[in-house]
Amino acid sequence: MKLTWMGHACWKVEDDGYSVVIDPFSPGSVPGCPDIACEADAVLCSHGHGDHNYRQGVTIVSRGAYPFEVKTIPTWHDEAQGALRGYNIIHVIDAGFMRAVHLGDLGHLLNEEQLGQIGTPDVIMIPVGGYYTIDAKTAKQVADSIGAKIILPMHYRGDGFGYDVISSVDEFTKLYPQEKVKYYDTNTIEIDEDTPAQVAVLKF
Repeated sequence: MKLTWMGHACWKVEDDGYSVVIDPFSPGSVPGCPDIACEADAVLCSHGHGDHNYRQGVTIVSRGAYPFEVKTIPTWHDEAQGALRGYNIIHVIDAGFMRAVHLGDLGHLLNEEQLGQIGTPDVIMIPVGGYYTIDAKTAKQVADSIGAKIILPMHYRGDGFGYDVISSVDEFTKLYPQEKVKYYDTNTIEIDEDTPAQVAVLKF
């Protein structure tokens, strides 16, 4: 399975020649992030905000039978059951031998029912920047409760990109043993059964 970080909370997940883009953002909505313009077999959005719901940026192409099984889990964008920012949808993408989970703009800890629906995936894409989503400390609790082997932080402020009000990825990675944190020189990671457990910080 190949995962490409396109900035903010937008990812392309690819396997066996098929791809799905998750949470594309509208032009100019995320400081420092280039506009989304790509092709995929499907596009998924966690909620209706413009920095997560720009379906027009993804050209849908058809390559035959869709190989992914996608499950959606309803959650909230905040700790007040949506009263502040509305709903959020978690997407579980099962490619058969690998399972990836995109947590969208999750705003709270997960309950036992939600964790049961998620199961134990191979990889999670998790917001860590706070303010609009869970912060670094809560993200660590969520990641621990899920138990995925590979953790991909997203929705944070970096050098020249992201919202000023959200935190940097360092606030999240410092909560882990540094030997577990791996920094990449690319925005893409390919994973399989032999990929070691890690917090993978991709370069944007």
